[in-house]
Order: sequence, then structure tokens, then C-alpha cells
Amino acid sequence: MSSTANYGWSSGLSLTLLEKLKDDLKVAMRNKDSEVRDAIRQVMSEYPKLTVPITMESGKKTTRGKRPEEISDEDILGIIRGLVKSEKMVLEIKKEPSSVYLRTLESYLPRMATREEINAWIAEHIDVSKMKNAMQAMGPVMKHFGKQADGALVKELLQERFGA
Repeated sequence: MSSTANYGWSSGLSLTLLEKLKDDLKVAMRNKDSEVRDAIRQVMSEYPKLTVPITMESGKKTTRGKRPEEISDEDILGIIRGLVKSEKMVLEIKKEPSSVYLRTLESYLPRMATREEINAWIAEHIDVSKMKNAMQAMGPVMKHFGKQADGALVKELLQERFGA
């Protein structure tokens, strides 16, 4: 079984996510770490789906694949989030808690906000008395945390806190 501890990325690194994935792929291949290698290759196989809209001389609109220098960290994070979501569904069907593939993918995602962090932010910034219902607070909370908060968790916390 492979260890995903040596792999992963955070926005604080000096490397882009694309560069880090390439470096980690080389390391995984050198270490004969096939599970991590295959997970990174799966992410890379999704790159052709990243496109840029273009208008041809005839006026027809089409798309072309992004060149490596055009691929942003957000593009790759979107790919990884999609792969994580589908892997979680597969694991749920198989009734398995996790997999090396899932842990590898998650090591490249930003850390998710904890239940405590979300609750603390809600307590400090949300005044439900000015809202018709607690679910109106969902927008500001999600805007603050972005993709680092699970929408279902935020909804659950708001319902617990305000009895919505």
C-alpha cells in the first residue's frame, strides 16, 4: 500500500498545481508507487476537457484545448473535485470508507473549513434577526468560505443554530 503523505499541494507552495502534479508523478514512478501514479495520471487525462472559446475567421464559435501555460490551479482543482465526488459515490456503493485513490486526490485539494470554523464565523458575522429565515444566511456564509466549505454542512449548522 502506498503512502500519500509524500504527495499533495497547497497554495502556499512556490510551484503551481500543474508543476507539482508533474513532479509527484515522476516521484511516484521512481518509487514504483502505482496507486498514486495512476491517480495523478487520471487527473492529467482530464486536461483535454479544459477548453477556451474561440471565434473562427468565418464567425463560427468553437473551442480549443487549453495549452499547459493556460491551465490554472482552479481548473485543475475543479477536475480533482469532480473526481473526488465520483470516487465517493463509488465507495458509497461499495460500502468502503476510503481508498488510496481518494486520499491521493484529496491531498491536492485545499483544506476544508471545519465545523468549528464555520460555526464561529456564523456566530460572529450573521444576524438572523434581520432575515426572514436562517437559510438566507447560506449565501453570505458560502460566499465567505467558497469551495472550502461543504454546502450541506453549512445548511446543517444553520438549521441547528436557528431551528430553520
